[in-house]
Amino acid sequence: MIRARAVADGRELGRRLRDRDLTAASAALNLIESRAPDALAQAAALLAEVSPASLGGEASGHIVGVTGPPGVGKSSLLSRLVAHWRSQGRSVAVLAVDPSSRRSGGSLLGDRARIDTDPKDRAVFIRSTAAGSRLGGLAPATRAAAEALAAAFDVVVIETVGVGQSETEIADAADTVAVVLQPASGDVLQFLKAGIMEVPDVLVLTKTDLGAVATRAMVDLRAALLALGASSTEVCAVSSVPPATGIAELAQALDAHRAALDLPDRRRRARRRHALENFAIEHGERGLRALGGRVQAERWLNDQDPDLAVPELERALVDHAGSLG
Repeated sequence: MIRARAVADGRELGRRLRDRDLTAASAALNLIESRAPDALAQAAALLAEVSPASLGGEASGHIVGVTGPPGVGKSSLLSRLVAHWRSQGRSVAVLAVDPSSRRSGGSLLGDRARIDTDPKDRAVFIRSTAAGSRLGGLAPATRAAAEALAAAFDVVVIETVGVGQSETEIADAADTVAVVLQPASGDVLQFLKAGIMEVPDVLVLTKTDLGAVATRAMVDLRAALLALGASSTEVCAVSSVPPATGIAELAQALDAHRAALDLPDRRRRARRRHALENFAIEHGERGLRALGGRVQAERWLNDQDPDLAVPELERALVDHAGSLG
């Protein structure tokens, strides 16, 4: 007789993360990613334990989004960044969002094999997750996973599949977004044409070891940013080829953005958008109409307790839709 696997205790996992028990990360993500009906309530309980209401404020971990076209060297860059953060004694979790396998539905590329880390280092946690069918460059549970891990880890990185019109979702999940480009590939021009200049907080030009072509790309990028009125956007030039260059400066730029950020406001808005997006996926246009439309729903959410976790906001939306019906 095959026995069903017991669902993990969400509150216990949440408390362990809150106590910065890094060994709880794997089980916590298993629960958050589970599609089993009885896991939903436990996942909600986990997120409630790491919500601002339980923590007494926002989780201290820095959530960094890293995105850019395939082949620009994001994984190599992350290998160097993780090593730099660890040299500072900071714990790091990486959520690498890969394209989904059509057969298994799981992660296709497996970034754990592409990001170079010490497998014995327990302060580094890397998880490859499948993007699934949802646009935006993020797996459905990625945002919830990042929120949970930020309670335990000093830095939580979300690496997305690529960049494009639909990838602006990363801006709602991360405190700081770094868009990675490379010289001599048309990436810079395509990026500017994409109309997503609101996405990056930091622009990263990789492969600067290419010399003159990289120098020209940097000049073109700065000129383009100036023309678009975005000259204040930080631009970092890096090379992951040993000896790597620009990594410390990039880490400093990410930290500087975080330090200047109104973090509670950014995360509060992100949680509300996340909850409304989940509600729309679950209940469709009929559900949004019951709320009076998306704009009216957003206004209503703005009046709710700012410390509520996403599942709690979703339940509040359902109750509100019912009261209006």
